[in-house]
Amino acid sequence: MSHWETAGASDEWYTPPHVFEALGCRFDLDVAHPAARTTHVPAKAVLCAPNGLLADWYGFVWMNPPFGGRNALGPWLDKFFAHGNGIALVPDRTSAPWFWNAWRRVDAVLFTRKIRFLRPDGSEGVSPSNGTALMAAGSRGVAALDLARSRGLGILAWPERKAA
Repeated sequence: MSHWETAGASDEWYTPPHVFEALGCRFDLDVAHPAARTTHVPAKAVLCAPNGLLADWYGFVWMNPPFGGRNALGPWLDKFFAHGNGIALVPDRTSAPWFWNAWRRVDAVLFTRKIRFLRPDGSEGVSPSNGTALMAAGSRGVAALDLARSRGLGILAWPERKAA
C-alpha cells in the first residue's frame, strides 16, 4: 500500500503486479498490508498497517509503508533495517533527511522507472510526479533487486561502503 499525500489527505495506492514479477520472489510477510483489501503482494502472511509497526516481524518481508506525514517513514524504516531481511518500497526523495539516513543502512537500492500504482478499485493511476525506490536489507533482497534490474525495472545502486 502506498499513501501519497494529496491536499492534506492520504489516498491508498497499491503496488502493481509487474513490480513483483520483476522481483521474482515470494515474501514471508507483508508488514503494512491494507486492512480488508486484496493486493498483488506475493506474501504468505500479512500484518495490517499501522499494527505492522507494533507486531513482531519474521522471515523475508515486503514493506510498502504509509507515506503520509513529514516523518511517517522514519519508524517504519528503523524497524525494517533492524529486521534486516526484506524489500521496502519508498518514494524516491533523495534530498530528504530520512532517505540519507536509510542510505547509510541499506544494502542496495533500485531506483525504478515511474510506477503507475493501482487504486483500491484496481484501476491504474496516472504517472506520479516523483519516482520510487526499492530498498534491500539482506542478501535475498539484494538478489531480487538485481533480478528486477536485469528485467528493466530500474537502476541498481549501493552505498559507497558496500561498493568498495
